[in-house]
Amino acid sequence: MPALTAHAAPPLAGTVTPPGDKSISHRALMLGGLAVGRTLIEGLLEGDDVLRTAAAMAALGAAVRRLGAGAWQVDGVGLGGLVEPAEVLDMGNSGTGARLLMGVLAGHPLTAIMTGDASLNRRPMARVTEPLARMGAQFVGRAGGRLPLAVVGARDPLPIEYRLPVPSAQVKSAILLAGLSAPGETTVIEPEPTRDHSERLLGHFGAEVRVVDAADGSRRVTVIGQPELIARPVVVPGDPSSAAFPLVAALIVPGSVVTIANVGLNPLRTGLIDTLREMGGQIEVVNPRIAGGEPVGDLVVRHSALRGVTVPAARAPSMIDEYPVLAIAAACAEGRTVMRGLAELRVKESDRLAAIARGLAANGVAFEAGPDSLAVSGGPRVPGGGLVATAMDHRIAMSFLVLGLVADRPVTVDDDHMIDTSFPGFRALMTGLGAIFADEAAA
Repeated sequence: MPALTAHAAPPLAGTVTPPGDKSISHRALMLGGLAVGRTLIEGLLEGDDVLRTAAAMAALGAAVRRLGAGAWQVDGVGLGGLVEPAEVLDMGNSGTGARLLMGVLAGHPLTAIMTGDASLNRRPMARVTEPLARMGAQFVGRAGGRLPLAVVGARDPLPIEYRLPVPSAQVKSAILLAGLSAPGETTVIEPEPTRDHSERLLGHFGAEVRVVDAADGSRRVTVIGQPELIARPVVVPGDPSSAAFPLVAALIVPGSVVTIANVGLNPLRTGLIDTLREMGGQIEVVNPRIAGGEPVGDLVVRHSALRGVTVPAARAPSMIDEYPVLAIAAACAEGRTVMRGLAELRVKESDRLAAIARGLAANGVAFEAGPDSLAVSGGPRVPGGGLVATAMDHRIAMSFLVLGLVADRPVTVDDDHMIDTSFPGFRALMTGLGAIFADEAAA
């Protein structure tokens, strides 16, 4: 496996642009395939996860073509026009792609078989298949609805009203995508708001979507079924989850000043920025604007003396993918940082909470981990020197490489090949700012 080591770095400096938002990229390809006409997409993330979705939509009958770097066109077949794929749909490591595609397939009268890599095939899918089965789809797979999985879409999908047991943008989106094919109204009630890229893009393509916030903090999201989706251009902003790595690196490496351009600033995705600011992080938003229906801006980030804070559980949906790199910031902050509401991390690409704990322990960082919580005791010095078991998880790998930039001794991740699934060019982007990475054999 290609191990990679991060060494203490000089001040980071420069301007970088993160790759396109992964969540929006998946959804743009799927809705482009379901729309009538040609959808032009700019800024598409070209990591393996999104390329798997592009290949799946092509296998289902959409004409998907790459025009240039980040520029793609999708000639859609119209809602209900997908064809049965001739081959198994291999989603690689993409949990988002797999779960959202289940919703698309559930609303079409066809049979498809989905699989993924070893990591994805371990991840539970029952929380997606259960509501989709209520809409008339059938699923045959391993225990817990795990992949490989056969999907038999509903010939006459039923609209449903479904209350999410736990907040999940992926489950919400799968139900809404299936609801496009059902007559009447399909409603998802989420206990607290999750990222709303699906709602924004559905409206962008011409679907009628209603969003109602309740006094108790819950949110009702309703899509009116059987619309005619019309192709529209999509501009994909930079992924805030990818921007998190140079952002935290700039905050913790002394003397750093880094500008991160074209970052998506959807308010349901900015929990990490809010938290880092509470910790004392100097993060300035400049050139705020709207692109593709999403708020976007440039971040100017300066090295800051961070302090520990308590992160409320209610913030978890807006930063669920950023907790690994927040743990790195916490390791460098004075005092104790407490994070709650982390149960969702146990069913990500790995048991992410356990992987964070193993990485912190390997590098001499004091912490306490509970079933859905993590408390990190940080300070100005991080021992480092550890070998981090990534468990095939790209965010664990990138997070601990950031830690190595400030640790007293180099930090090594046991595998970095999966990083390109979500952040192609991560190594080049970070070393361009001044980060020092070396292949283990050369270290």
